[in-house]
Amino acid sequence: MLQKIIDLHIHSKYSRACSKDLELPKIAQACQIKGVDIVATADFTHPAWFEHIKENLIEDNQGIYRLKDNSSLTRFILSTEISCIYKHKEAVRRLHLVLLAPNLKAVEKFNQALEKRGVNIRSDGRPIMGLSAKEILQIMLAIDPDFMMIPAHAWTPWFAIFGSKSGYDRLEDCFEELTPRIRAIETGLSSDPPMNRRLSALDKIVLVSNSDAHSLDKIGREANVLAFDNPKDINFLNIKKIIESGDRDRFLHTIEFYPEEGKYHCDGHRDCRVCLTPLQTKKANYLCPKCKKKLTVGVLHRVDDLADRNEDAIPKNIFVPHKYIVPLREIIGYVFGVGPKSKKVDKEYQNMIKKIGHEFFILLSASEEQIKKNISDGNIWLAIANTRSGNVILKGGYDGEFGQVNVLPQGANQVKQKKLF
Repeated sequence: MLQKIIDLHIHSKYSRACSKDLELPKIAQACQIKGVDIVATADFTHPAWFEHIKENLIEDNQGIYRLKDNSSLTRFILSTEISCIYKHKEAVRRLHLVLLAPNLKAVEKFNQALEKRGVNIRSDGRPIMGLSAKEILQIMLAIDPDFMMIPAHAWTPWFAIFGSKSGYDRLEDCFEELTPRIRAIETGLSSDPPMNRRLSALDKIVLVSNSDAHSLDKIGREANVLAFDNPKDINFLNIKKIIESGDRDRFLHTIEFYPEEGKYHCDGHRDCRVCLTPLQTKKANYLCPKCKKKLTVGVLHRVDDLADRNEDAIPKNIFVPHKYIVPLREIIGYVFGVGPKSKKVDKEYQNMIKKIGHEFFILLSASEEQIKKNISDGNIWLAIANTRSGNVILKGGYDGEFGQVNVLPQGANQVKQKKLF
């Protein structure tokens, strides 16, 4: 059985606040270093990027593409993210949606349909539009029923289906009679599967995890691991079928950030450096204790508001499993006491990739012996082992500030640590 790591949500150089290095050949190269087998093309609604896709890619299998020069083993799937801002049910809604397309012809028709409705698809790789999420779904399905929509980073406060600022309480409130066509949601960096599974309403919804990468080094920070019988089965329709069904024999697991590391996990006010638990926020009447401005309600709080059960009441062994990682550069940087982008970290990282294998192999599968004989500091292995076992201390992110992971807590090789705010 062939296992493939898939990242369905990244961006191109045409999206705001994204690296200019995000071009298909460089994306392919980065994926091979990371261990991502299939990655989103990103931003297919942008005309210049769509031309870049057509110039650089050729179909390798149904709905799966490769570089025309065959210089990389990386494969691509047609995917984009759009931003919908509209008024619905007496409230302004702001949602980001991941769209997966079965072929280039369907993408071309979809882009034309958006332009006919007055959407400016040229201004940003992630276009902003006044159409509702339901309207977008209707347009997609009318063009090709094999299109797939996945609500992006479902709990992020500002732009998400369940976001505290402008989302909904239920999928049905958004998609109404078309709700059955939504078979999966993206957890986002600030939530994980156990948090999502506290909502019994999501029991029939499959959870996917993607990087939402804005730069090459962020590709694969979250991903999905799917299994196929043979290379011919690695096609768009099979990937869609596996995701929609949540078949645990095929959807092996998701790869997750520790959600505390996400920048909207906790409540808080970044300007005042205030980070609070949901209970503390309620006691503070949702106001910053320092400046009395409104707090940004984070993902953990929003889940608490909508959940109808605790984690210990979640049904066992029926959902797709998950595994946590901390990016390798972060681990090395923590051990060395320097930033993950430092030259010292890069030297160690490149040496490990060269001698051991791609990053996911190192983080998830490589043996102690394989790693120890190819690192300059034994604490790197200890940190990787701690990450695999969950033997870490976590400080929650809040209001746009990323959280922190202590991968070498005192006594970490002996005592499992609790998650802390």
